[in-house]
Amino acid sequence: LIDSILNPLTPESVLNIAHLEKPMGVIVQLGGQTPLKIAKALESGGLHILGTTTDSIDLAEDRQRFDELVKDIHQYRLRQPESRLAMNKKEAIKCAEDLGFPILLRPSYVLGGRGMKIIRSMKTFVEFIDEAIEVSDQHPVLIDRFLDRAIEVDVDALSDGETTYIAGVLEHIEEAGIHSGDSASCLPPQSLPRNIVDRIRTYTRILARKLKVCGLMNAQFAVLGDEIYLIEVNPRASRTAPFVSKAVGTPIIKIAVELMLGRKLADMGFTGDFDRDLHTFNVKAPVFPFNKFPNVDPVLGPEMKSTGEVMGRSRSFAIAYHKALEGAGTRLPHKGSVFLSVRDDDKAEALSMAEQFANLGFKIVATRGTAKFLNENGLKAESVHKLSEGSPNCVEAIKKGEYHLLINTVSDDITVNDGFEIRRAALERKVPYATVLSSAWAMLLAIEKIKEERIEIMPLTSENR
Repeated sequence: LIDSILNPLTPESVLNIAHLEKPMGVIVQLGGQTPLKIAKALESGGLHILGTTTDSIDLAEDRQRFDELVKDIHQYRLRQPESRLAMNKKEAIKCAEDLGFPILLRPSYVLGGRGMKIIRSMKTFVEFIDEAIEVSDQHPVLIDRFLDRAIEVDVDALSDGETTYIAGVLEHIEEAGIHSGDSASCLPPQSLPRNIVDRIRTYTRILARKLKVCGLMNAQFAVLGDEIYLIEVNPRASRTAPFVSKAVGTPIIKIAVELMLGRKLADMGFTGDFDRDLHTFNVKAPVFPFNKFPNVDPVLGPEMKSTGEVMGRSRSFAIAYHKALEGAGTRLPHKGSVFLSVRDDDKAEALSMAEQFANLGFKIVATRGTAKFLNENGLKAESVHKLSEGSPNCVEAIKKGEYHLLINTVSDDITVNDGFEIRRAALERKVPYATVLSSAWAMLLAIEKIKEERIEIMPLTSENR
């Protein structure tokens, strides 16, 4: 028993405890990915798996079986990003050549997006493929076509094996490619059209029925134009479940356990989706530990880095987002200077954003390439050196407190390294910063809205939903 307590995540240790406690069954839906991996071993050892069966879990987790399931529902226009599997470097390079860039490189059987990377060139791909193969540990490396600038969506659902209700549809604020645990998100979706959200709801119900889910399920989608792509399905609770429970005013984990024990949604008095009647926007914002790790780059990507989250609620998305950022320790400025250093692909969009910041009274400062583009397109922007270009430079200015908001996007490893000091200086000076334009837009909306109205206090009670 002592060994079981000290090593609780192996089938043997769980079975040792079960031998003493003699439970009616075991729930594997509430412990992340690890319980799903050992579910079959627990069942083989005599434990009854409550809720979704081990075969359904395997159907969702096995890449080939799941791909076949999705093909069966192709008539509903549900798509998946084109992808390949590779066992070695030679196979991986051929896959990357076939798919074209950008791609998402994903090791198999990892938690928190470990080792995942968005790659935009063969040179960078060759540099990282060996590490991905090593992390995969005898399992195939997954190579997906990356959906650049797509909007990611999380859905939490409850099913009794026959009926499925949606607990919440969350629109990510950061674009696809940022780990779901690191992205801020809004419930209900703040920008997606109603018809897109309804299609996502329909897809979720179909997937739950095909997988014969009993209890909780989380599905992740990406929206690009009017196309919806399925990213993955997890037949378990997601890390978003506690947030969704607070947003909809219903304890979805408690309900899920009742479903796993055999109760039906209708018998429990539920007649529809839990998030249908929301009158508020609820924003989840991540909390990061970057200030405790001086050599870590705070740029966001597919590998999870956050260690907590906070929640903001309001009648408007902008105010809810403003509240969430303040809860996470980020105070947005109402005046001052906005500093921009963005990749070439982002310059046109950054121009529109900078114009709106200028209209709000902010001074615009940018690194040489970005400033040149802004000035050539009619927006006055002051140019400043990068750190590598000598003194005075932008890093020195950040440390002196001359800038009040930073927007820094990256495209490849050269610019990541060049921008490291910019982002670290902002972090240490506690200057708000965005590493993708989608979050910068949300900050702009929040700043604009806060100039018009006060922040209201809104308790987490059902009447405020």
